[in-house]
Amino acid sequence: MTATTRFHDLLRAVGPAPDHADRMGLYAPLIGDWTMDAVIHADDGTRHEGKGEIHFGWVLAGRAIQDIWILPGFFHGTTLRVYDPGQDAWHIIWSDPLKQYYTRQLGRADGQDILQLGKLDDGTATRWRFTEITQDSFRWLGEVSPDGATWRLQADFRARRA
Repeated sequence: MTATTRFHDLLRAVGPAPDHADRMGLYAPLIGDWTMDAVIHADDGTRHEGKGEIHFGWVLAGRAIQDIWILPGFFHGTTLRVYDPGQDAWHIIWSDPLKQYYTRQLGRADGQDILQLGKLDDGTATRWRFTEITQDSFRWLGEVSPDGATWRLQADFRARRA
């Protein structure tokens, strides 16, 4: 066994940790491989459209979900979603080494949707939402707000199960 194989075997998990499995279902419908149609709205009003891929999996002995988001030429990043039973919420840590963009949020159910809220280092509020979630598709919306009241759409991704 190579060091890389060993690392991947230790990172991956087959499902949620048994002691919190009943409370870790929020992101479970997203586990798997997806293709996406992406629309990015830049600060200057320009629009970028592209096709990408997303991959979700259980990691860290089933105590977290990690995903990889790839939009060629635009971003290549990963999210670690760690369940916190004390808050009954998920800590969201996004890292994009291509763009050098990093952010933290807290994720919870919002009706049938998943709502993630956070703030950038400069105080700008972020709101990321998974909506229209079905077994075979979902929509992801990324928004920012300098004042916490007025939101501007930055990204709209429509994903289909691969």
